[in-house]
Amino acid sequence: MTTKPQHDAPRQPALAKNALGTYGEGLAVRRLTATGMTVLARNWRCGRAGEIDIVARDGDTLVICEVKTRREGAFQHPMAAVTPTKADRLKRLAACWLDRHGGPPPPGGVRIDLIGILLPRRGAPVVTHAQGVA
Repeated sequence: MTTKPQHDAPRQPALAKNALGTYGEGLAVRRLTATGMTVLARNWRCGRAGEIDIVARDGDTLVICEVKTRREGAFQHPMAAVTPTKADRLKRLAACWLDRHGGPPPPGGVRIDLIGILLPRRGAPVVTHAQGVA
């Protein structure tokens, strides 16, 4: 009898991963709008530079929002997801947004936020919004 090799953790299919991300972004949009922010765009792309999950306005501040959704027990907590490399990419994407949408930063400047969503095995998702992470 042959047995299949054991793996540390099953890999999540791409479709399931995309659905998880879309679900998390929907929760993030609801959180932002509930606090009075206006969502300007979702999944905005700037060529090869990448994608901004959510572009919003908080008063006179432009907010570039990265959303990370994880299931409980995942390798990395969602709030640990913005590395210096990722922060630099988000800053470049913010500059690209400004370039394509009318030039200089708004009076309140540009802020980069992170919304981390943790999905427990049971119960409601835990949504954490950290402002000005980069």
